[in-house]
Amino acid sequence: MHGEDSEGRVVASVCTIGIDDLPDGVIVTDRFGRVLALNKAAARLTGVPVERAVGRHMNDVFPLRDHDGREWWKALDPEGGLRTRTRVPERPLHLPGGQELHVTARLVREPERRGDVERVTIVLRDGGARARLERSRADLVSTVAHELRSPLTSVKGFTATLLAKWSRFTDEQKRVMLDTINTDADRVTRLITELLDVSRIESGRMEVHRQVVDVPARVRRVIAGRVAAGEPEDRFRLAVAGHLPETWLDQDKIDQILGNLVENALRHGRGTVSIDVQAVDYGVAVSVRDQGEGIRPELATRVFRQFWRGNSRRRGGTGLGLFIVKGLVEAHGGTITVQRAPEGGAEFRFMLPTGTPDFA
Repeated sequence: MHGEDSEGRVVASVCTIGIDDLPDGVIVTDRFGRVLALNKAAARLTGVPVERAVGRHMNDVFPLRDHDGREWWKALDPEGGLRTRTRVPERPLHLPGGQELHVTARLVREPERRGDVERVTIVLRDGGARARLERSRADLVSTVAHELRSPLTSVKGFTATLLAKWSRFTDEQKRVMLDTINTDADRVTRLITELLDVSRIESGRMEVHRQVVDVPARVRRVIAGRVAAGEPEDRFRLAVAGHLPETWLDQDKIDQILGNLVENALRHGRGTVSIDVQAVDYGVAVSVRDQGEGIRPELATRVFRQFWRGNSRRRGGTGLGLFIVKGLVEAHGGTITVQRAPEGGAEFRFMLPTGTPDFA
């Protein structure tokens, strides 16, 4: 796969076409540790240009070390060990500047079984991204534990009290406690639903079951639900502009998108909540606006992240609602943005294509 010319220079015949398309960093060396090729992702992760790395030894350009300061390449020892060894487990390593990378490798042997090592393929992943993911998961566990503790404590307390002292309470007292249990059980159910949605969005397994959906009718349904829950009817304004095309969408997910955006406007905003529905070139656009403080421009890129709760002093919620909204909109092939509303509050605007029926 490689050789040396008369001047001893490494002649790399490893085909590099295609490795630049890989999302992870890839470095290919010979058995001695001389770099034959690397892709753009590896150059970006390490800060070492391709032309500066090819032909040089791994330890000279990529002096990776473990947490105890040991040289990774020396410990790898491609020519040593069992002749059946081909895979090297992933482990966190550091470059001299302190940057952490998660590194794994494969020893390419020819012949494949028990042959000599011809090349070493090394894969690099950003340790910072992995650390952020682990922190995100830890935050999710902490949030779930916090959100579950309160309603479950309430359910357990009222249930135990009713079982122990049923005959001592009046019917009205029993009804109040049972209503509280029912409300807290609904809260737990909503949290579990949100967690399942987050899992499907992150894994790319969110399914969309399309049918003809009357978007303004779904908005009216969401508003009616909020009014039934105690919000004044005059706090909402719905406007429909133009003739809307027939849209094939997932009705349950559209209800969830609208419900989360309206709840966000009520929780973090003030004044009238306006919902505008209009036709666009390829589908429909829906805007949900409030008259509150709005969202500062520097926070606009953060609102769709997990656990974002805005700058409102009002507490409550898991901070997953807008993350789920974005995932549901994108699952339909749409887009969503946030900006400052004309009245000064926040305006969330999402656009959805008309879609096609599932059986098409």
